[in-house]
Amino acid sequence: MDMKKTVFALAAALLALASCAGPKDAALPKKDIGVQLYSIRDQIGNPELYAQNHEEVLKGLAEMGYSGCEAACYGDGTLYGVSPEQYKSDLEAAGLKSLSTHIMKGLSEEELQSGDFTPSMEWWDKAIDAHKRAGCKYIVCPGFGIPGTLAGLKVYCDYFNAIGKKCLENGILFGYHNHSHEFNKLEDKVIYDFMIENTDPQYVFFEMDVYWAVMGKAYPVEYFRKYPGRFKLLHIKDHRELGESGMVGFDAIFNNLETAGVEAIIVELEAFTNGDWKESMKMCADYLRKSDFVPASYGK
Repeated sequence: MDMKKTVFALAAALLALASCAGPKDAALPKKDIGVQLYSIRDQIGNPELYAQNHEEVLKGLAEMGYSGCEAACYGDGTLYGVSPEQYKSDLEAAGLKSLSTHIMKGLSEEELQSGDFTPSMEWWDKAIDAHKRAGCKYIVCPGFGIPGTLAGLKVYCDYFNAIGKKCLENGILFGYHNHSHEFNKLEDKVIYDFMIENTDPQYVFFEMDVYWAVMGKAYPVEYFRKYPGRFKLLHIKDHRELGESGMVGFDAIFNNLETAGVEAIIVELEAFTNGDWKESMKMCADYLRKSDFVPASYGK
């Protein structure tokens, strides 16, 4: 075989090899995917760990394809032990945006009985200011001690409306994140339904954790259709890394994002089944980036 034929044959072989590489070796599309930093609490879950590891961890998340973060370590005006401005700067240095946070101040027994939230609202003044400076678009209550009566629960709904109104005045949206127990009944009324129906849509949205909803024997898409537009954020979670158990019907959920009113999806993991946070978080990001149902961005 002469040299020209040898070169042609080699080129053809390389082309054939490239064509067999398949989608897994191609660059995955960039999508707007958030991450709840509680997922990596063992790496940056307190001020000491954050100081030691945040640069490597945040950079790693950005390289996996995550675009924004939901914080889970607020205390006395700081996030992860640093000023709100520093937290925002740390995220931006890694190529991430400050999206949202989980914080809560429960009512005292006196406030619950009187319906006067003044002491707690003073706490919220400082917290909302801190999150405004941190660049957060959303503040989310991650849960609270649910009272034993609907009358008590109504007081909390009024409280959430008051928080949401104050947040909105500062350019932030306030929401509530569920677990499974909100799908139980209280005085023959489903707690989650009561909360949705007794909060003002202009002041309170709901961050549905789809895994906990399913664990509570609820159906996310049914809720999207029953209460359209109320679910601005979704926690995307499964029994294992996304796509590994098939317990949650993600395609149906993603196909109804517009009905739900979704503005962002946020990945959260309770544990890493393989023991490697980097591998687990990348598996989740890759799953969402490969999905035809997950848009590159959302209607806002």
